[in-house]
Amino acid sequence: MTDLRVYQIDAFTRQRYQGNPAGVVANAEGLSDEHMQLIARELNNSETAFILPAEAADHDLRVRFFTPTTEVPVCGHATVAAHFVLALERGLPTGPCRQLTGAGIQVIETLRSDDGFRIAIEQNRPTFEPRLPQALAGQVAAALGVEERALDPRCPVQFVSTGHGKLLIGLRERRRLQALQPDAAQLIALGPKVGAKGFFVFTLDCEGDDHGDALTHGRMFAPAIGIAEDPVTGNANGPLGAYLVKHGLLEARDGLARFRARQQAGNGRAGHMDVSVRVEHGEPRGVRIEGDAVACFQATLPRTF
Repeated sequence: MTDLRVYQIDAFTRQRYQGNPAGVVANAEGLSDEHMQLIARELNNSETAFILPAEAADHDLRVRFFTPTTEVPVCGHATVAAHFVLALERGLPTGPCRQLTGAGIQVIETLRSDDGFRIAIEQNRPTFEPRLPQALAGQVAAALGVEERALDPRCPVQFVSTGHGKLLIGLRERRRLQALQPDAAQLIALGPKVGAKGFFVFTLDCEGDDHGDALTHGRMFAPAIGIAEDPVTGNANGPLGAYLVKHGLLEARDGLARFRARQQAGNGRAGHMDVSVRVEHGEPRGVRIEGDAVACFQATLPRTF
């Protein structure tokens, strides 16, 4: 069989070495679970996407996602990366594509723009768990390295999902967000108590934002699945949009609420995405995220161990 076509794509950015890097194996048919996990560990990105043929008529292709230590059901930035690679290999096609993942089927669309194209993802319908009790929210704050009073009182600590959910934690001030130094061991220990392996910390305070176009800034930590910090996270900012609508922090017009979400990791990698929330009778019913991407490098890899 032919060698594997392997890419590294920087997603949610148009600038190489920014955004969120993802590995993509464009022709992963025939790889075992073990081989996929080893490749993901070797590439050492937060996630690597493996593109596989469709298994039934209700979807067009299958994509599996691995962190360096485990498989996850779906990943936003690696989905952007995978469909960017498909566009590169197929001559920049546009239109919808049905992607089967561990979280079900998502509709992905490649969109042309004046200077290239973007990838849009229709995420799963948002679901909400009960907000955390105050005492447990205080423990989360302590694990993040902030006092409980740093939490934004408008923002209950709550798990929200559009396929691969996160615990959402709002802070009053962006400066506190930027200075976070969480205790990874404490976050891992808290995971079973709060029902989450990913902790997305965000703020509505955009003071000092040089871009001036964002509603939110965030950071995402998931040490339990081998990700100390994820630079730009589709499966966090998408649920965040639904959460903001749910709690009256984002207004819909003509049934649609839109905003730009920015995210920057402690290592300086930064990016953004545009989030749209479909709203019916005041409730969030659907989430779509759009983002850019840029190729960092391409290589071939033998199929043998």
